[in-house]
Amino acid sequence: MPEITSGAAALILAGVLGYLLGSIPFGVVLTRIMGLGDLRKIGSGNIGATNVLRTGNKGAAFATLVLDGGKGAAAVLAARAWAGEDAAQLAGLAAFLGHLFPVWLGFKGGKGVATFLGTLLALAFPVGLAACATWLVTAIVSRISSLSALVAAALAAVWAALLGHGEMVVLILLLAALVFVRHAPNIARLRAGTEPRIGGKK
Repeated sequence: MPEITSGAAALILAGVLGYLLGSIPFGVVLTRIMGLGDLRKIGSGNIGATNVLRTGNKGAAFATLVLDGGKGAAAVLAARAWAGEDAAQLAGLAAFLGHLFPVWLGFKGGKGVATFLGTLLALAFPVGLAACATWLVTAIVSRISSLSALVAAALAAVWAALLGHGEMVVLILLLAALVFVRHAPNIARLRAGTEPRIGGKK
């Protein structure tokens, strides 16, 4: 019983810390520090790197991308180090939910793409790398960030299965479903042919 209790406590701690880390809105913080205004009132109002790019500051957008991805990766790696693989997956999910529903912003967060990719890279680097490559190729061809995210999310579980990481498939499917839900307005604009392209203004 003590071992079960200890294991449960570790999972709970991994989930709580993962959520708190994931809920840090780096895009909002960086744009304010750099004097670029309130990111939630710029472009799409999203707190992610694509919207930061609409401020015209590529450095801020890149930093947001790295930090949003990094918080998912950090949550996974820290949880794995002290509590094992189950805790790592839970921490990754919690960090992703933290980005989508951050307590600091009234639970109104981003769409989670960078955090999704960062989490995959930490859970299984080949799977994360394949997902990132999928995003990049789609972005080069279409120049549409949302479409790139949707394609990468849709194929991530396939990459996990093909690369021998079947233990990740259920988690990836859950994360991918949330990515699609958060991109519902983008999907509507993609169908209408009105979705803005990377580097363009909303």
